[in-house]
Amino acid sequence: MRFLHPWLLLLALPALAAAAAAVWRPGGGKLSLPAGEKLRSRAPSIRARTARVAPPVLLALALCLIAAALARPQKTIKFAGGAGEGIDIMLSIDSSLSMKAVDFKPTRVDAAKATARRFVLGRAQDRIGLTTFGGAPLLLCPPTLDYDALLGRLDELDAGMTRADGTALGDGLASAVSRLKDSSAKSKVIILLSDGRANTGVVDPLTAAKAAASYGIKVYPIGVAGKGDSSMTIDDPRYGQVTVPVTDDLDEELLAEVARLTGGKAYRAQDGGELKNIFAAIDRMEKSKVALPKITAIGDLHAWPLAAALLLLLLESALAAGPLLRWP
Repeated sequence: MRFLHPWLLLLALPALAAAAAAVWRPGGGKLSLPAGEKLRSRAPSIRARTARVAPPVLLALALCLIAAALARPQKTIKFAGGAGEGIDIMLSIDSSLSMKAVDFKPTRVDAAKATARRFVLGRAQDRIGLTTFGGAPLLLCPPTLDYDALLGRLDELDAGMTRADGTALGDGLASAVSRLKDSSAKSKVIILLSDGRANTGVVDPLTAAKAAASYGIKVYPIGVAGKGDSSMTIDDPRYGQVTVPVTDDLDEELLAEVARLTGGKAYRAQDGGELKNIFAAIDRMEKSKVALPKITAIGDLHAWPLAAALLLLLLESALAAGPLLRWP
């Protein structure tokens, strides 16, 4: 414990001096009464001595506690810094309409969001951002340590949200690269989830992968699609909700080449369980040591002496008005 303003403790000295004078002063008030000599020859009763000493002592203690509160007592707790885990990560998740396919439960995009949420909650000192892409890229959250904000934007991600048809995989990857290229982190990672092949956009996926490699960014592409065709439900303006087929069009060769160019590893998940295991494997691989600053937590304790002083003042008032009432 420490005092923020220790010099204010000197305010307690006058109170202690006054209490000492009240306790040690000889005799007390005297009245001229019949048989006064006989009364003065008797020793004061315990009640009389207590009535003379207790009030000034209680008041002095209360004033000392108030002085201690003014001096701002504080409790300090220090946490060692040491080494911790910390890297910069961008999640780049496909939001093309085919991500509504139901070969993942409940859909591909929902399974990807749930797995990404668990991944984020399992990190502690990593800056994580989020981009999405359909026919065009869209930044949802720049790299941040505010995981609540990140998860809020992740919840908003949905198939078709870019309002552009197709899968601009190269543009999506380039968008994620642009958010990490200026990072000073020793390790920079992009986790790229897609269920199809690049069929639109401005940037070629391999060009984006080479750009990532030039900035020291490692890419982990994950194919999110079961083997064979699937289906999804869409809103048809004429017939309402209808089920349409989804062709297995995952370009595994392209994903493998993106991983090779950047030093990452390509995966294919055919269900939610496999996707969860893939994220767990990436989580184990991508750890880097960073120096954590020493942390000092400070808590004010002034409320305790103030409360004790109030109790003493109440006690002194109660005793002086009752059991220790003195008459002149």
